[in-house]
Order: sequence, then structure tokens, then C-alpha cells
Amino acid sequence: MGNDKTNMIIAVVLSLAVLLGWNYFVSAPQVERQRQEQAAKELAARQAQAAKNGPAASPREGGPSAPLPGTLPGAPAGSPALAASRAEALARSPRVRIDTPALAGSVALKGGRIDDVLLKNYHETVDDSSPRIELLSPIGSANPYYAEFGWVGQNAGPLPTGDTLWTAEGDALTPQKPLVLTWDNGAGLTFRRTISVDDKFMFTVADAVENKGTAPVTLYAYGLVSRWGKPQTQGYYVLHEGMIGVLGDQGLQEFTYDKLAKENPLGTPGTRGHSWTGVTGGFLGITDKYWAATTIPDQKTAYTGSFTERDEGATKVYQASSLGEAKSLAPGATVSSEQHLFAGAKEVGAIDGYEASLGIKRFDLLIDWGWFYFITKPMFKALDFFYRLFGNFGVSILVVTFILKLFFLPIANRSYVSMAKMKAVQPEMTAIRERYADDKVKQQQAMMELYKKEKINPVAGCWPVLVQIPVFFALYKVLFVTIEMRHAPFFGWIRDLAAPDPTSLFNLFGLLPYTPPDFLHLGIWPIVMGITMFVQMKMNPAPPDPVQAQVFTFMPIIFTFMLGSFPAGLVIYWAWNNTLSVIQQYVIMRRNGVKVELWDNLRSMVSRTPKAAKS
Repeated sequence: MGNDKTNMIIAVVLSLAVLLGWNYFVSAPQVERQRQEQAAKELAARQAQAAKNGPAASPREGGPSAPLPGTLPGAPAGSPALAASRAEALARSPRVRIDTPALAGSVALKGGRIDDVLLKNYHETVDDSSPRIELLSPIGSANPYYAEFGWVGQNAGPLPTGDTLWTAEGDALTPQKPLVLTWDNGAGLTFRRTISVDDKFMFTVADAVENKGTAPVTLYAYGLVSRWGKPQTQGYYVLHEGMIGVLGDQGLQEFTYDKLAKENPLGTPGTRGHSWTGVTGGFLGITDKYWAATTIPDQKTAYTGSFTERDEGATKVYQASSLGEAKSLAPGATVSSEQHLFAGAKEVGAIDGYEASLGIKRFDLLIDWGWFYFITKPMFKALDFFYRLFGNFGVSILVVTFILKLFFLPIANRSYVSMAKMKAVQPEMTAIRERYADDKVKQQQAMMELYKKEKINPVAGCWPVLVQIPVFFALYKVLFVTIEMRHAPFFGWIRDLAAPDPTSLFNLFGLLPYTPPDFLHLGIWPIVMGITMFVQMKMNPAPPDPVQAQVFTFMPIIFTFMLGSFPAGLVIYWAWNNTLSVIQQYVIMRRNGVKVELWDNLRSMVSRTPKAAKS
């Protein structure tokens, strides 16, 4: 039965190692390749089918029905010529600049789009002199990515498009000064758009239409985020990148770029995607690891939400859009619509604040907290609390780990006490095995009687490992997805807790002018972690089974190499947690009068090699 406990611990730890290692090094890249190949095959089949079916009628030609999902505008007809630079693409339209504490950029008067957004406080690398993050870019740039709002409808005459030139009232958009745009369609309709922005990342777009004509018209307000070309994704199973939204009671919806390519035709030939009709509340958009752009419809009225992919020449265009209900506009009347656009960094405080102040349904899910949301988000809240006290997320990790140790102290104490008792009765257990070597049933019965007599729980040693696993995953998720951890320094050479330890044993920690390959990346902190894991294992007696003893010997080495490519903050947590466990186990063993096996085990390792050589 004692071996059963050891086997369970080995199984749990090795399963974790294999799961993480396989997913990181093998499964995720393989799945990504398969998705790309499958998407290419299905795209070719859909194109052939669309060519066979012929063109469909445009929903903007009039008629009594509402526009179909997937038919919203979002680009001028045809593929625009690629500009020589982003600056040249911006110069193709007159603009009004955006200037807030968090954002810089401009609004294009041609199309009335928000298509130029830079994040003032975020840079591409830890070096503050590196370029700022460019989130949104205009048509004609290398990677167009923009937000658009407007109207579609029937019998309304010309409506604003991506080529419409609006007239601006004002020369800047700031938190204190909204931007007003106007346009007259020459057929009785006057359009007025008021764009305002706060000091973070939220735009408010209020559209109003006045009917000065003699006939009623029907309009539908829309909002969309459009991205041209599939961006480079990290391809991790634990991270979602692509279409994201919460659509009323449909809950969280996530579509990767490749998954969207596999959806059924939607709206017009060549457009694929998924739509939800009659939903109320939520948001739709496109997310990267740290940044996102989402359109947020009126939270109290129903709308149709869509994720679509279409081909614009040789370029794939991905779009998240919302289409409001029909609004009848009588002669002399005015209709209005108010929507929001989030375009910026996925800061937890800002996201939660918008959810509360604007009533956006489950907007906090824009951050990929994962399946362990109920652990991951509280873990971040705790880390953020101590960060505000100490000003260092690395110190915060150490403090939270210590508090978790205190929280789970009763479980760990019972576990270590039981393990200490197990060590104390090792001679009796050995005698039972020898006495009933040929009768396993009697051996197990005798063991159970011994456990009952000594009040030992043979599986108690598993609890510290089992408790640590969800904490490990939660911390890994926090370090991996929250922007607060991006470029967060610790001390010394750790300038980014969300990135691997930059040092490497195989170039003597930077002394040699050589960059080792990724699989040989082994920094100082992973080595420290491996040493603490080795010491923790040597606190216990060596397993009687030689195979188990070898597994325990090599396990710290395996984990050291595996965690070499993990975020430095996670490795620091593991090393600190191991150190606290060693101290705790040492104190409990001494209190129970049990000999600490550390030095004997180390001496036996040193003396074993000469004996083996002599034999």
C-alpha cells in the first residue's frame, strides 16, 4: 500500500509533465498545421461551389427584407492599392487626430472610420524606445484593421459608405472634446455622427439621421470591426486569438481564424461565418493575446451578431459585426443609435470598469481566463493587490505563494505528518513485505492493519501535489494572458515575468557569443527550481523499487528543462513553493521525531557510483 501512494504521486506529476510538454512542443504546432491544411482544402471547395452558383443579389438594392448577415459593408469595392508605407495610407484621407492619455491616432473623414489607433503606454519590447503598439490601421496599409459604424436600409437613397467624405466640426478628438461629423446624401437624409472617447480605450459613437424628404425610409444601424489578412498567432491551446463575443444568452463565443474558415456560407457567396439573431446585450470583436477591438451594441435592444470571413482578392477579410433592428424614419423625423467601440489593451481594471459602468454583459470574458475562471481571476486579483503594495509583481508572486501555503497548511500538515509516520514504521513495513512476499493479499491486509493501528493515511502524501496543480495552472494562465504581467520586471536580469528567463547555461549565461536553440534554453531560475525540487525529493527515503528511485532521480532534470521555456514568473513561483515545502516538511518531521533523510540520501548518491564501478 505504501507503494500505491508513491505510484499515485509519480503518476500525477509525470502526467502533468507529459501533458504540458506534449502540448507545448508537439500537439499545438501539429494541430495548427492540420488546421491550415484543412482550411485551404475547404476554401478551394467553397470557391468552386460559389462559382457554380453564380452571384447573389445585393441586400442594399432595396426591398422589404432586412439585410442578411454577412452582407454589411466594411471596405470599398475591390482591393485598394497597397501604400508604400502606413503614413502614406493615412495620407489618402483627410483626418482628425485622436489624442488621449492612452491613445494616439486619427479618425478618417473618408468613410468616418476609426482606423488609426496607437497605444501610447505599450511598446513592442521591454525597451521604452521601441515602437509603440499599432492596434488599428487604415485601408491601403499592410494590415488594415479598423472599426466602422453606420446604416443600411431600403428606399433610403445613397447611404454612407467607406468612400463617403464627411465634414468635421473640430480639429481633434480628446476626452474633453467630442468629434462631430455630418453628411447630406442629397436625397433628403442628413447624417450626423458624434464620436467621443474616454481617457482609456472606449469610444462612443452616436449616429442620428434626419429625414427632410417626403417619403418614409427604413434603416438598420450597424457596427463592425474588420481585419484584413490573418495575423500571426501564437498557436497555443491555452490562448484564444480571433473572433470573440458574448451574444445575449448564447454566452461566450470564440472562433479562431481557421475555425471561421470552416463555417457554412453566410449572406453572399464567398462569405463564410456564423450569426445569431434576436440577441440582446454583449459584445463582438477580434482579440489578440493582449489587445482587442470590439463593437458593443446597445445593451437593451435586440440585434443580429455575425462573425464572417470573405475573400477580397488574394486577401482574407475577417469581420465581427452587429446589425440592429429596423427603424422607421418618417418625413420630418429623426432616428438615432448609440454604440461603443473598445480599442486598446485588455487591462483587467479597465475591462471590469466598462462592464460595470456601461452594463456590458460579461465583458470581463474578453480576457481569456480559461476554464478555471473561478481560480484564475481571484489569483490575478490577489497578485494585483500585493503589486499595488510592493510595486513588483515578482514580489507579489512570492507573497501570494506564501499565503497559499498558509491557507493549505492544515492539509499539508496532515499529509506531512502521515508521511512522517510512514517513515517511522518503515522497518515494520519491510518486515511485512518479507514475511508475506509470496502472498500479496495477506501482505495488503497486514499493511492495512498497521495503517489503522498507527492512524496513517497512505494516500495523504498526494494532497500537496493535487492542490498545487490547479494553482499552477491558474498562475500560468495569469502570467500568460494578462497584460499587467507583460514586461513586468522582477530583480536583476528578469525584466519580463511573462517571458522565459533570458539567461542560458549553454552559453555560460551570456559569457559566450552564442544563442542556444530553444530546446537547450536553460536559465538560472529553472536551474534553481530544479535544485529545490531535487532537495525536496531527497527529504524522503529512497523508494525500495529501483525503477521508482530512478524516476525520482531524473524527474528534477526533466522538469528543469521543460520549465526552461516557461514564463520566468511561473518558474520563480515553483522554486519558491518548493523551498517553502522543504522548510515545512523539515519542521514537521523533526516535531514527529522522524529522521530527515536529506543528507543520508545525498551521501548514498555519492557513494553508490564507486561501488557500482567496483562491481
